Amino acid sequence: MLRGKKVNGVVKMEKAVFAVGCFWGVETVFSKFDGVVSTTVGYTGGNTPNPTYREVCSGQTGHAEAVEIKFNPEVITYRDLLDIFWINHDPTMMNYLDYDLYSQYRSAIFYNNLEQRNQALESAQEISDMKIYKYPIATEILPTEKFYPAEEQHQRYFEKKDLVSCEFTSKKAG
Repeated sequence: MLRGKKVNGVVKMEKAVFAVGCFWGVETVFSKFDGVVSTTVGYTGGNTPNPTYREVCSGQTGHAEAVEIKFNPEVITYRDLLDIFWINHDPTMMNYLDYDLYSQYRSAIFYNNLEQRNQALESAQEISDMKIYKYPIATEILPTEKFYPAEEQHQRYFEKKDLVSCEFTSKKAG
């Protein structure tokens, strides 16, 4: 179990990075959990420095739309975050969002250290062994090389637009 390291009596926050299709929905899911201190949507896994949303959508940067999660490991563990990751999308679909097939929507876990890598690989194997899905797990497990925050208008997008999903027609009740 991953636990935070205390520095001068203060728990050191940790980071996790996941790609699960549209980053707006991923951010919304993770932000609701106790122990998640902050979420930032952005781009990672590609070859273009400081990409823009338009560039990532072109498919030419190699980046995935992802969410960087800053979390308190004394409240929510990395393994808890992995569980949330697995149950909130179909990990057998690569480069897929609704009816669109684009590489920026790929399923990926971007690890920040060896412990996260090992936990990600172990959890992927467990999901595969459960035989929940008809097709094999397609999720990539890669090191986080550089995370580029998306433009401000994309941060907490659903909250700003009073939306609840990527379907854009759904509005919050009340």
